Amino acid sequence: MYESELERAHGQMLEEMQSLEEDKNRAVEEAFARAQVEMKAVHENLAGVRTNLLTLQPALRTLTNDYNGLKRQVRGFPLLLQEALKSVKAEIGQAIEEVNSSNQELLRKYRRELQLRKKCHNELVRLKGNIRVIARVRPVTKEDGEGPEATNAVTFDPDDDSIIHLLHKGKPVSFELDKVFSPRASQQDVFQEVQALITSCIDGFNVCIFAYGQTGAGKTYTMEGTPENPGINQRALQLLFSEVQEKASDWEYTITVSVAEIYNEVLRDLLGQEPQEKLEIRLCPDGSGQLYVPGLTEFQVQSVDDINKVFEFGHTNRTTEFTNLNEHSSRSHALLIVTVRGVDCSTGLRTTGKLNLVDLAGSERVGKSGAEGSRLREAQHINKSLSALGDVIAALRSRHGHVPFRNSKLTYLLQDSLSGDSKTLMVVQVSPVEKNTSETLYSLKFAERVRSVELGPGSRRAELVSWSSQEHLEWEPACQTPQPSARAHSAPSSGITSRPGSIRRRLQPSGEPLGNGQVGGWGSFPHTLVTATGPPSPGWAFFSLSFFIVSKTSLEPVSQPSLVLRSIRGRQC
Repeated sequence: MYESELERAHGQMLEEMQSLEEDKNRAVEEAFARAQVEMKAVHENLAGVRTNLLTLQPALRTLTNDYNGLKRQVRGFPLLLQEALKSVKAEIGQAIEEVNSSNQELLRKYRRELQLRKKCHNELVRLKGNIRVIARVRPVTKEDGEGPEATNAVTFDPDDDSIIHLLHKGKPVSFELDKVFSPRASQQDVFQEVQALITSCIDGFNVCIFAYGQTGAGKTYTMEGTPENPGINQRALQLLFSEVQEKASDWEYTITVSVAEIYNEVLRDLLGQEPQEKLEIRLCPDGSGQLYVPGLTEFQVQSVDDINKVFEFGHTNRTTEFTNLNEHSSRSHALLIVTVRGVDCSTGLRTTGKLNLVDLAGSERVGKSGAEGSRLREAQHINKSLSALGDVIAALRSRHGHVPFRNSKLTYLLQDSLSGDSKTLMVVQVSPVEKNTSETLYSLKFAERVRSVELGPGSRRAELVSWSSQEHLEWEPACQTPQPSARAHSAPSSGITSRPGSIRRRLQPSGEPLGNGQVGGWGSFPHTLVTATGPPSPGWAFFSLSFFIVSKTSLEPVSQPSLVLRSIRGRQC
């Protein structure tokens, strides 16, 4: 029984093994077939790759050559770049040089035109008689403090020295004046701008220079300066002395100085024995309309030492006090009055020129200056007089028929300088710091208003000596050196002294008519010289020796050696 089962099982195993062998053979055959197909595909792909490689080899060689060329170019690129940059820089430099040269030429032409415009403007101002206005900005000092309030609020135009810019409450404001000096400007720079005006007083013109500005802006420094670095006042007298010495061979000059102040609307003599004495301003009794101050001490100066003594004495008597805005605040308006009297030794022509140098007290806000008591009263008088000055300027600018000169002592004393008979210049002093911009703005606006005032051309004060009618006219030597003296002002004399010279001429008797070409003289009447080269005419006569036209007051040269006087009161000859 077991054997039959074993045989049956053996037979089944053989059948299964045979079946498995057949399955294995089929699987092997199928795998072989698939492998052959895949191998064929691989061979085909390999053949394609070989073909591609054969195709890519030339391209690879080309790329290799290009790569090597690029590598060589990259190695040479810095040199090429350097050469290219050098070439471009040269071209750009040449272009910049051409543009710069063109700009320099344009700038030169612009500056030349600007100077020409200023020259024409100054000539127009001179002909119109405008008040010239220059501004000077003081440096920022340690007294201004620190912080935002002490920052600089003033700038300048680099191409135009007549423009000043002010930053006020964040807004820029520009002003145009005749000249603007930055904080770097020296005392000599400022003086050079005014010295031509000063020397004209030697020729018989009235000149007035006054400094205006708030307290602490530097007015006194500009006008008086320091012993080591003097201001306009002392430099002006030194210049006058040098000019007088140059003309010493032809002219004889006398220079006298007076120093006064207006304190609390009281005019005081700073050179007098009683500086507290009250002085008054009067009209000259000769009818000329000129003003003078009776009792004002007048010192004759002949050297720089005399000047220093006068300034030292006058400065000692001037009123200054401490305020919150200025340690030595000027509490009065100071006036230096320089009178230059000259005599031409050859013609007898007499000239009288007056130079008024005025240091105005500073305008101030009482709250900022901390003024109390007497200081408060002083500030009120100062502001009142400066306000009166503003009213006068407004009236002159508007050409009003009435100008309120008599509203204050200051404007009354400056009437001669502001009424068309004087050459006038104002120096407006400016503080550059932020905390003072309101006062600076007001000062610059006032300066622009002053600049627009036309006073008319200044007139020369010259006279010719007179003589009486006589049969023989003898000219006696004049031009004697005057002696130093200190005297009080009296009313200016309208009389004229004797004719200098050493020439005798026979004149026809008084009252007889003259023929053409004859020389003769008429009877004595003050300030009138009567001579003739032609038919007589009412109010005029001619002198054939030096060819004069005669009048009461002024004498002007027409063509050398002729001189002409404008007649004020003609007389029937």
